[in-house]
Amino acid sequence: MDFLTDASNYSPYPAFTRFTDPYFTIPDLPKKDVQLTESVKEILAHSMNAANPKYIGHMDSIPTLWSILGDYLASAINNNLLSLEMSPFLTQLEYSITKQFSTLFGLPDASGGILLSGGTLSNLQALIVARNEVLHTPNGNCFSLQKEPVIIASEHAHASIQKIAMLLGIGRENVVKVKTTQDAKMDIADLEYQVTNLLASGKQPFAIVATAGTTVSGTIDSLLDISALAKKYSLWVHIDAIYGGALIFSQKYTHLLAGIEHADSISFNPQKWLFVAKTCSMVLFRDFQNMVKSFQVAAPYMKAQPEFINLGEISIQGTKKAEVLKLWLSLTSIGKQGYEQLIDYNLHLTKIFTEELSKRTYLKVSSQPELNIVCFRGEPEYIGDHAYDQWNEQLQGYLLKNAGYFISLPTYKNNVWLRVVLLNPFFKKEHINVLFEHIDAFEKTYR
Repeated sequence: MDFLTDASNYSPYPAFTRFTDPYFTIPDLPKKDVQLTESVKEILAHSMNAANPKYIGHMDSIPTLWSILGDYLASAINNNLLSLEMSPFLTQLEYSITKQFSTLFGLPDASGGILLSGGTLSNLQALIVARNEVLHTPNGNCFSLQKEPVIIASEHAHASIQKIAMLLGIGRENVVKVKTTQDAKMDIADLEYQVTNLLASGKQPFAIVATAGTTVSGTIDSLLDISALAKKYSLWVHIDAIYGGALIFSQKYTHLLAGIEHADSISFNPQKWLFVAKTCSMVLFRDFQNMVKSFQVAAPYMKAQPEFINLGEISIQGTKKAEVLKLWLSLTSIGKQGYEQLIDYNLHLTKIFTEELSKRTYLKVSSQPELNIVCFRGEPEYIGDHAYDQWNEQLQGYLLKNAGYFISLPTYKNNVWLRVVLLNPFFKKEHINVLFEHIDAFEKTYR
């Protein structure tokens, strides 16, 4: 509590310290509480500090108070959402919360979902079900297929899609990447070309993965156009709304998700823009019962449940921690209107940040931000193209050392860029002003 309360006085990014293996040795005898307390202090001192308002480099949010308490409570009662028997209240809660989110995303009455520990697992379960449904492999046997199955995704889709292709046994090479337009959205013309070309070559595309909030630039694909094309070719459309899905709470900005209601499956992470402590992810299905039929493996060691099917039987995970508890307590303590205010405030600051960028000819944005993510880089005219990457790397270090701001440094379009995620609710316009004063000061040293 002391650390979080005083987080702004600690660096958002500690200097890396290499600990030797003996430091982590499991002791023969238990340590005293005072020694453990010192270890905790050391852990805090050497960890990323996302509670500092100047931590704007990644999608790591400061968790709500009730989210933290929910994590404590879930650990204390130690219920297992594997089955209704082992979590009689929490299983019902998960069914209710995922149903409510399905409705918020505009999915029909037959929809529903489950919570999982991370976005990769959510994307994985969605694409397993997509394969089973579209390719008629209810037992997941790809070896019976006559044609090679293919997933189609944007060139800026999350790296988890390639991992999933390996796990599905179709190979990373069978994730076909669609070109993007100048504004970093999936090119619909190239998407259709890829689909028709794959079909003509004897391969079998079964799912299109659209992204509502790419990791680096925060771009939202044209969900309506993608859904229409998927329907035309009888393909599953999965929308990775891991980050941008939070817009469903904003009346002002929810239109950016137009078309998401046509998805066959949606993945979303409350652990990001809903400020829920890690981990907390969900996958939602347009037809929940079909997902159950396609995916369920009965657990004979658990009592069968007709109304609230044991979640471990219809989930990637068997043992399931009560991720839903910290989500529910956060939603209850903040409410829909509270989340709307937080999201609108973040996007208000993003506009201010982008306006400051536009005032400086030596800075450029990758694309106009749609979310609270801004990807930009410096390209001063007085240095050669070959030196741009080094300039941006040095700026990142300068800002951390001289101003205490942590900004990430992703590789995007084969170049080094800077990225800010304006997520912390304690980040203010004054922080933006000070940040750009330091960026200007750094730029002047190169003239």
